[in-house]
Amino acid sequence: MKLNSLHVLLTYECNYECDHCFAWGSSRQSGTLTIDQLSEILDQAEGLSGCEWIYFEGGEPFLYYAVLSWGVERAKQIGFKVGIVSNSYWATGEADALAWLTPFKDSLDSLEISSDAYHGAEKTSDQAKWATSAAEKLGIPVSVISIAQPDLALDSGVIGHLPEGESKVMYRGRAARKLSDPRSERPWLEFTECPHEDLTNPGRLHVDPLGNLHICQGIVIGNLFERPLDEICSGYDPEKHPIVGPILAGGPAELARAPGVVTHKGYADACHLCYDTRDQLRVGHSDVLGPVQMYGDD
Repeated sequence: MKLNSLHVLLTYECNYECDHCFAWGSSRQSGTLTIDQLSEILDQAEGLSGCEWIYFEGGEPFLYYAVLSWGVERAKQIGFKVGIVSNSYWATGEADALAWLTPFKDSLDSLEISSDAYHGAEKTSDQAKWATSAAEKLGIPVSVISIAQPDLALDSGVIGHLPEGESKVMYRGRAARKLSDPRSERPWLEFTECPHEDLTNPGRLHVDPLGNLHICQGIVIGNLFERPLDEICSGYDPEKHPIVGPILAGGPAELARAPGVVTHKGYADACHLCYDTRDQLRVGHSDVLGPVQMYGDD
């Protein structure tokens, strides 16, 4: 496995509680990186050949501004390109947005703003507009991520992460429980491959505040606080992984054939079946299916 980017979940905490959140972000979530822990992560990432990008995500990373600022500066000093994904709650006016972003003027290579009906009443909020305007004035490359609601038509003008012709929401995390619509469900046996993630050579991993390395949110391949990142990447054997192996062999449908799994009449998409199945398998696979934050446990 050769990584191009490492996505750091700085915190599981968030000031929003969006129905489509992979990580069940909310103000009640626990788990935030300290500067010492973040330093260890970045030091390990520095030793990875081919890793060019560090992204800071959450939860909402701006909630821990001092740690975020330190991490961005340190990652830039090492030689990484640096990105942040944020809901821009902090951009309460253009002057305020400029004040928040100015310290990142020379160190940030990408700012991605989440703005859609899940983050407020409007698809593009005033906060997103002020954040975007401020970033452009500072010369920070900026883009807006917008996830369509499941009941919106595909030509509604809202841009999602998924290819045209498929549901705009990935039914992982909170979305699997909050947004699935029985009217659009399909038989579980149809989902014979993972359509969204390269589970063999992913190119990116997410590391959470506990040190867990996620090849997909909630599927862990190791913990870099327990074993070095380069060893985890070089020793990764997807076929032997108890969750990834079955998915590669026959998609979420194959994973759902595991003993004890109860399938339902239908699922909104492959992610929905995969997430529901993994949730049922956690008791026997707690080392690779977790942490509890990814599965909505308090």
